[in-house]
Amino acid sequence: MDFGFDARTEELRERLLGFMDECVYPAEEAFEAQAAESGWAAPPLLEDLKEEARRRGLWNLFLPGEHGAGLTNLQYAPLAEIMGRSPRIAPTATNCAAPDTGNMEVLSMFGDEWQRKEWLEPLLRGEIRSAFAMTEPEVASSDATNISLSIVRDGDEYVINGRKWFASGAMNPNCRILIVMGKTDPDAPSHRQQSMVLVPRDTPGLDIRRGMHVFGYTDADHGGHAEIDFNDVRVPVSHLVGEEGGGFAIAQARLGPGRIHHCMRLIGMAERAVELMCARALTRTAFGKPIAQQGVVQDWIAESRVRIEQLRLLVLKTAWLMDTVGNRGAHTEIQAIKIATPRDVEWILDKAIQVHGAGGVSQDFPLAGLWAGARSLRLADGPDEVHKRSLAYRELKKHMGDRS
Repeated sequence: MDFGFDARTEELRERLLGFMDECVYPAEEAFEAQAAESGWAAPPLLEDLKEEARRRGLWNLFLPGEHGAGLTNLQYAPLAEIMGRSPRIAPTATNCAAPDTGNMEVLSMFGDEWQRKEWLEPLLRGEIRSAFAMTEPEVASSDATNISLSIVRDGDEYVINGRKWFASGAMNPNCRILIVMGKTDPDAPSHRQQSMVLVPRDTPGLDIRRGMHVFGYTDADHGGHAEIDFNDVRVPVSHLVGEEGGGFAIAQARLGPGRIHHCMRLIGMAERAVELMCARALTRTAFGKPIAQQGVVQDWIAESRVRIEQLRLLVLKTAWLMDTVGNRGAHTEIQAIKIATPRDVEWILDKAIQVHGAGGVSQDFPLAGLWAGARSLRLADGPDEVHKRSLAYRELKKHMGDRS
């Protein structure tokens, strides 16, 4: 693996850094004010930022192949890190925000020609938003085979019944389509029982019960999270994504890139936290000297730098493996970064908050929101314990031999 960035990556980095300095950071205060007034809708200034990002060629950078910018995971990693420095604005402004990113990947990989034209193309243009509905309140969704929402074929239609919650993106008024995972064949092997279907948000019987908060935040800029009832919701059979029984495999294909994208952005969040921590420590005095001269604070700053460098190297290695041997070949590393990155970035943010004192938990600094995002990612896309269980089994398997 080459540790240097190629010419295209460097050029995009410079362009993106300029966009952040000239457009994103100056908009943060106004964004927060608009977000407080706009409810579940995205703050209006995002539309202007989206137009500017498109004008600068900073659009759909996450998506490889013909439908996106054609970047590799390794090329995208430093760009996603930069976006992570302002995670409420930059990913959405560049059309690189979840859940749309994962949904576009699903449609590009598994959608048919009609599905791509109807839903992928407007998503790629940033004209609409989308949602992903997988998690359920009544079962432990960390084991995806538990998912119980019913999808039953009735002639040329599927009939959907059940409840989802934390359906990401569904609260945005501009959300037009949901990718919904449910059970089509309860009698099939456990990993072939599920399928995914496309459900337009205005389909009769789809009832959004409420928006879900995450540590008190609505996450409205990314579309929010919803609890949804599906009561005899009917969609044409043509809305099936891929094949019946392929839902679990599609979910795994979707979540792999999603996990590394989250980790890339988390590193940017950590870098910003360290910058804020250092600035605060140099300008605050306690017990007769700047906080920066307190040994415990110096320990936090040094430890934060070590952790960031370790995480970045592991994320870059994972991206390189995904590019060279595929997602399956990088499975161990994907799980490792999903365990380590949110955990360590949460620690760094905690120390930055501590240095800021009461200000750290207030709305005057971005740290509280960044902490909530990092902490929630220890659950999103699979909780730590599930990834550790799988990773431990992979290690044990190397030494099992003929033992069961």
